[in-house]
Amino acid sequence: MTSRLLAILLATLLTLPAVGSAPAPQTDSLLKLHQMRLAAQRSLSDFYMYNGMEGDQRYARLIDESVQKADTRLKELGEMPGEASKALRAQLAQEWQAYNSELIGLVTALKQQGYTDLQPVADLTARNKRLMDLSNELYTRIQQESSTQVPPLTQRSRDQSLLMQAIAVDYASRSASIGGSFIGGNGGKAIDELAGEFASRLASLEQAPQNTPEIRQALDDIGTKWRYIEKSLKNYNENSVPYLINKYSDRIIDGLENVSARYSAAQS
Repeated sequence: MTSRLLAILLATLLTLPAVGSAPAPQTDSLLKLHQMRLAAQRSLSDFYMYNGMEGDQRYARLIDESVQKADTRLKELGEMPGEASKALRAQLAQEWQAYNSELIGLVTALKQQGYTDLQPVADLTARNKRLMDLSNELYTRIQQESSTQVPPLTQRSRDQSLLMQAIAVDYASRSASIGGSFIGGNGGKAIDELAGEFASRLASLEQAPQNTPEIRQALDDIGTKWRYIEKSLKNYNENSVPYLINKYSDRIIDGLENVSARYSAAQS
């Protein structure tokens, strides 16, 4: 092979995309931040279940798992693309530490006293809402400052996970009878309204022409689980089934996150 042909071959190879290359830093940060939001929201649901189930230690362990995951994902965020996102990240870290401290205090009170006062619980709920608002703002800001856009179907499936988690938190709050409903981003809507919204969005995802056979099967499995709890959610003032809703919402979210990963891989 002549030196000229070798040079051409090397130049061609250098222009080819890397196979199995790592995701772009901001794409990875956006995924970590999304996972942090879910875990932070989940920790509040776990707390309500712990309260409502009279100190069932299973939920104490789940609180620890959710807190650990949220903390890890927050620390795994990469370098922020601009000054505004850097400032928001610092605020988010500060808010997370305050929320975590309040949550630990309430869990300790439950263990020692067997009950909690309503005001600290209301404060924790409000703190969780600020945490979600900040993380949502940071999620948007990262995309703006880095000119990175989460693909539409990936975003829609992530939003669906967050909606399912919000419904589970609200249901657990009402079932625990500890005052008011969850205010972490549902716009004051009742659970039956949120359930209707979830069903409509799920139907829209199921009809996406980009769905592969694997994604269609995954969405069908999610739909089966959803239909199992949909009636209970739409009639939330009747028989309370918090354990059932908590269990199936976890499975639905796991399924949606799997679908989201498949969309992301297909659209990248």
